Amino acid sequence: MTDSSPHWRPLASLEVIKKRAALLKQIRAFFSVRDVLEVDTPALSVAGNTDPNIEGFATSYTGPGNTTDLYLHTSPEFAMKRLLAAGSGAIYQLCKVFRNAEVGRRHNPEFTMLEWYRPGFDHHQLMDEVAQLLDDVLGKLETPVTKISYQAAFLEHAGIDPLDTNIKTLQQSAHQHGLEQVVGMSDASVDDWLDLLMDQVVVAGMGEGRTFIYDYPASQAALAKLNPDDNRVAERFELFINGIEIANGFYELTDSSEQRRRFEKENTKREQAGLPIMPLDENLLAGLEAGMPDCAGVALGVDRLLMLLVGADSIAEVLTAKSTE
Repeated sequence: MTDSSPHWRPLASLEVIKKRAALLKQIRAFFSVRDVLEVDTPALSVAGNTDPNIEGFATSYTGPGNTTDLYLHTSPEFAMKRLLAAGSGAIYQLCKVFRNAEVGRRHNPEFTMLEWYRPGFDHHQLMDEVAQLLDDVLGKLETPVTKISYQAAFLEHAGIDPLDTNIKTLQQSAHQHGLEQVVGMSDASVDDWLDLLMDQVVVAGMGEGRTFIYDYPASQAALAKLNPDDNRVAERFELFINGIEIANGFYELTDSSEQRRRFEKENTKREQAGLPIMPLDENLLAGLEAGMPDCAGVALGVDRLLMLLVGADSIAEVLTAKSTE
């Protein structure tokens, strides 16, 4: 939209709007031939997301004799896992999700997410399927997709072992890589410093192409199984394309009591950071207790995928309107 265009007009061009429709059609076709069931779960829940790095939107239902706090989902994960526990088999969902305080070149408070779960898969098998989906919608690469562990990626690009480090070492690495004036890091934790180096050094150093980084520190994967050979590591992966994060996946934790412990630990971190404590999803925990199948799951940002498809520099170019207008 040009500066002289009326503000009521869509941000995305008609061509991009049509490409979005075609992309959604391709995604549905991909799962249809694999017999993965499309599902539709509620966007509102009485439970919130306990992750201290993700802020949701709160609202309330007011009915006859009843007022209930509700939360817009930041991911359909919890409701989908209840379906898995009920015997749904492999499932996927395309939906809007909502995250507060996220606005920028690659962020909008409301965005489109593709999430799917594969019973019987581990995170490596799911990475392979994510790569197959990308081949379908973006085209195959002449060079192979790269897979590298979180530890190996840090050793290669930042020169440190992220599984055996401390704040002083991380600060020194940041300084060595030109991050000399870092705002808001005076009370930062090891994970905060790792996140900074991951974004500014590791991912920035990977260059062009499609890269899966897997086996994250256990402290950064509250919903994933721990690696049986090294409990410092959780079986989580992220996909980056040309330095942009596109997907986040897990070999899913199925232990209800362990999941409750991790949720409570996250709520403690929220309290320490001055954030509101979130009510736990007791229905999810009951579903895990009843028995969710061994599976892997992944969430993929459809808007960012569309940005890559059309060569957009900003998420605004692929949206009909920004949520904050």
